[in-house]
Amino acid sequence: MIEAIIPPATIGIVGGGQLGQMLAQAAKEMGYRVGVLDPTPDAPAGQVADFQLVNDYDDRDALMRLAKAADVLTYEFENVDLAALEAAKQYAALPQGTNLLALTRDRVQEKTTLRELGIPTAAFASVPDESHLVEAIHEIGVPAILKTTTGGYDGHGQVNVNGPADLAKAQALAAKTPCILEERLSFTRELSLMVTRDGQDKVRCFPIVENRHAQHILHTTIAPAPHLDPALGRRIEDMAARIATALDLRGVLGIELFETTHGVVVNELAPRPHNSGHYSIEACNFSQFQAHILSICGLPIPPIVQRAPAVMRNLLGSDLTAARQQWPHHPEWHFHDYGKAEIRPARKMGHLTVTGLDTINLLDAVQLEDETR
Repeated sequence: MIEAIIPPATIGIVGGGQLGQMLAQAAKEMGYRVGVLDPTPDAPAGQVADFQLVNDYDDRDALMRLAKAADVLTYEFENVDLAALEAAKQYAALPQGTNLLALTRDRVQEKTTLRELGIPTAAFASVPDESHLVEAIHEIGVPAILKTTTGGYDGHGQVNVNGPADLAKAQALAAKTPCILEERLSFTRELSLMVTRDGQDKVRCFPIVENRHAQHILHTTIAPAPHLDPALGRRIEDMAARIATALDLRGVLGIELFETTHGVVVNELAPRPHNSGHYSIEACNFSQFQAHILSICGLPIPPIVQRAPAVMRNLLGSDLTAARQQWPHHPEWHFHDYGKAEIRPARKMGHLTVTGLDTINLLDAVQLEDETR
């Protein structure tokens, strides 16, 4: 249990993107003040916060100023200066600590820890440099995926290894940075769920959802996951509870899984709100963002209940412009525009959520004109 931090306390958020924006909105609804650190003037989170420090994330002095102005600190992305965060604890509470950040930003450490907890993962081998690549391929076999140990997202920082023709490209990546080689699994679908622990250390799981991707980027989330075997759902929730308890979780944690013919394996952890949890804003009694704020502030959270089936669809790049124009014809849309200054291809610019009873109709409802599902 942690001591409750109640309004009008100030929450400092490192990162000013859309996740920080939605965290800030949730916190403001509860009566908290919010400060944001982000180098982009008028960042999405800064637009709804009480104040924004326009400084680089690695600006230690700026982080200290944020900590001194806040009662509790949190973050919206993984690549935060861990040493600076540790130093900031002298000025503001950091309920999430830095251990979870250090774990989840290192894919080898993350998967090793999951295995130690008895959580199934794909087979993997560490590739600290180019000289270890061939040995790792012999151990794991092909097809496999070589990923950078740190960084990389939405398909960046990885190379498919299917045979000798891919070796040169894989060697080039391994020569630049430490990597992990993972078995490429044959899976039927990707699942995920958000999990948190409240101020009384009670684990709360959000519904298990199905994620569908396009060009390695999340396109739609179906909540709850259709046709999920109840026994499998209970096993997934048990794994989530084990992870949350073992990691002394504060805030929310996203858990990505692959469903295979032999069960599920955990693919990745995200120590923050997650794209696949956006549906919870409209569909659940508490959103992932409200749960995160309640958790880091040591407050109780009741069991999470989904009120109605939902589908969330990302708006990438020019999708936002098209959705803005079509919105007047779609009263069923919950339309979220993140307020980013520049539209770029594949950039997350906003999202749509629809709720209802029929999943097929919901999937149709989030399609833009001239698209096919």
